[in-house]
Amino acid sequence: MRLSPADRRVDLDPRDPAFFRDPYPAYAAIRAACPQFYWEQLGYWCFAAHDDVNALLRDRRFGRQILHRATRDELGWAEPAAHLAPFLAFEQHSLLELEPPTHTRIRAMVNPPFIPRRVERLRPRIAQLAHTLIDGFAGQETVDLLSAFAAELPGAVIAGFLGVPDDMVPQLLAWSHDMVAIYQVRRDRDIEDRAVAATVAFSDYVRGVLAQRRRAAALPITSSRSGGCPIHGTNAADAGEPPDTLAELLAARDAHGQPLSDDELVTTVILLLNAGHEATVHAIGNGVAALLTHEADPAAAFLADPVAHVEEMLRFDAPLHLFTRYALEDLEYCGIPLRRGDTVGLLLAAANRDPARYPDPDRYHPARPSNLPVSLGAGVHACVGAPLARLELQTALRVLFERLPHLRLAGLPVVSDSWHFRGLTSLRVTTGDAVR
Repeated sequence: MRLSPADRRVDLDPRDPAFFRDPYPAYAAIRAACPQFYWEQLGYWCFAAHDDVNALLRDRRFGRQILHRATRDELGWAEPAAHLAPFLAFEQHSLLELEPPTHTRIRAMVNPPFIPRRVERLRPRIAQLAHTLIDGFAGQETVDLLSAFAAELPGAVIAGFLGVPDDMVPQLLAWSHDMVAIYQVRRDRDIEDRAVAATVAFSDYVRGVLAQRRRAAALPITSSRSGGCPIHGTNAADAGEPPDTLAELLAARDAHGQPLSDDELVTTVILLLNAGHEATVHAIGNGVAALLTHEADPAAAFLADPVAHVEEMLRFDAPLHLFTRYALEDLEYCGIPLRRGDTVGLLLAAANRDPARYPDPDRYHPARPSNLPVSLGAGVHACVGAPLARLELQTALRVLFERLPHLRLAGLPVVSDSWHFRGLTSLRVTTGDAVR
């Protein structure tokens, strides 16, 4: 890494293994030298200080969308590659990429199933899923906790939440992996082609599901929509029947009595599945790795205060490191002149380790007061699924450490070469004696 504080420029390859395996020393050096800096490899201004990141997440002069304010010609942008057309058409209806008033309209119809008192109904189901997964490996001396637990549970939870049949979950997760890969810095034509193919196939599947649900709307509603609970096949009602989220989305109406369009429904369902799986997998893997590394008695520590530990896990090693926004107008921020359409990068994980906000930030410390990490966003684009993600982490990890109180690392966690989607590819642990 080369820092030039005088002109606030940083030369750092995000694919350098020394960086993506542990980016926090680099974040600290950058934040100390030039917390607002131009990242040469990314080609835009980035922000590493907590106050800047928190403010820019909420600043309405910036947004996730720009073509509603200016044309490509006005911005000097070339036309997108033709092969990306299906993916870009899909993204046009994504909550993650929209700005008010369209974002406000869609979010108001999507938000109700995700309010905390509603997702709380899923706690027994999440616990039962965790028990069943642990039953599958509790007798093994060592296990890869990422593949056996962290990668399995979130997909089952969000698929059940949306009423997706159990046997489709592996395929949906495969499509999800291919789609989100397009956001990585190591993106190439093969990754783009796979993302486009997954987008088309996933969209066709969801359109079919929605058509089927509309045809069945006049039929009597049975007690269990899928006939079983993902992974273990027990009656879903025994594990906490999830809300019929698809039915709610189909029935939702905005302030003018208008429903979500088919394109909006398809994109929303896929976004919920993708985000509900990918980020939570990483949060579980990163969080458990941090706990096992830094606590002498991990199980006792976590069980003493699961809520505090989950917030510290999200702060200490966030699943998302970079969130970008566009300047919606010509402006100046921290002495940096920005033109309409310029991209800015918000380094969420660097903000979470800012000593100005979190004393002794590199210490894993769940008793930290006022621990409100920016890991799940803020402002209008705060994560709609945050209450569900927190419930999954609190519940699943409580079951994990109750069942496996002697869980310990069996080797160094293996970090994925995906940098801003911070996650592991392997988390080998020893299980010890399981508690039934």
